[in-house]
Amino acid sequence: MTVKKAPAAMKPAKSAKVEPFIITRTFNAPRATVVKAWTEEKKLMKWWGPKGAQMLSAKMDLRPGGMFHYSMKNSDFTMWGKWAIKEVDLPNKLVWLNSFSDPQGGVVAHPMMPDFPKELHTTVTFAEADGKTSVKVVWDPSGCTEAEQRAFDSIRESMQGGWGGSLEVLAEVLAK
Repeated sequence: MTVKKAPAAMKPAKSAKVEPFIITRTFNAPRATVVKAWTEEKKLMKWWGPKGAQMLSAKMDLRPGGMFHYSMKNSDFTMWGKWAIKEVDLPNKLVWLNSFSDPQGGVVAHPMMPDFPKELHTTVTFAEADGKTSVKVVWDPSGCTEAEQRAFDSIRESMQGGWGGSLEVLAEVLAK
């Protein structure tokens, strides 16, 4: 497949001040199946978000310059989020800027942590071996303020739990 990228000017500046958050998981499913779970809105609605959250709506425009825009609720509140898609190199990689949003798709602050980075450069890679697929997620807060970098660093354990729970749900969905 031809790699499609957004213009270089849309990529965040790199910063050496804070390390990205990285999580990996291997799924007992072929790469094509796992990639579809990450790129088709109906499949994303089954697993995306914190464990226990319910997806209310989702719209996927899978192309550089497109977005995945969604809403979800948990027991405390309803929130919106989006991926501003930067690169589509399937079945190998998907790159986007991850953010909280308003219903119109505008970027907004984290609902409970206003100093958290407004956008996180997200790279997800997919590699298949022996019928299983390894997924690596890299969340990079580069290009943000020092306060945002500190906020990002302060909740690494929470990010591990959040992403871990989401990927656990994805494993359950893929097993069906």
